[in-house]
Amino acid sequence: MQKINIHEAKTNLSRLVDQAAQGESFVIAKSGKPMVKVSSLSTPESGQVKRLGFMKGEFTVPADFDSMDADAIAQLFGAKQ
Repeated sequence: MQKINIHEAKTNLSRLVDQAAQGESFVIAKSGKPMVKVSSLSTPESGQVKRLGFMKGEFTVPADFDSMDADAIAQLFGAKQ
């Protein structure tokens, strides 16, 4: 992760914010001491696990999903009818 001193951050803030928005987080330091981390709002925190169900309501699974095209699949694997 890139470490930027506070003076450089003030000088190049617009460019640095654009980089952070693209997922390139950086740390702003004062006198060499890290002070803050800047990252995109959509970037997951380190160690954060993506949650199951994030696509809930986006699509539906047919009730016969487990048996859909069972005959066609069996034929592909050489099953006799």
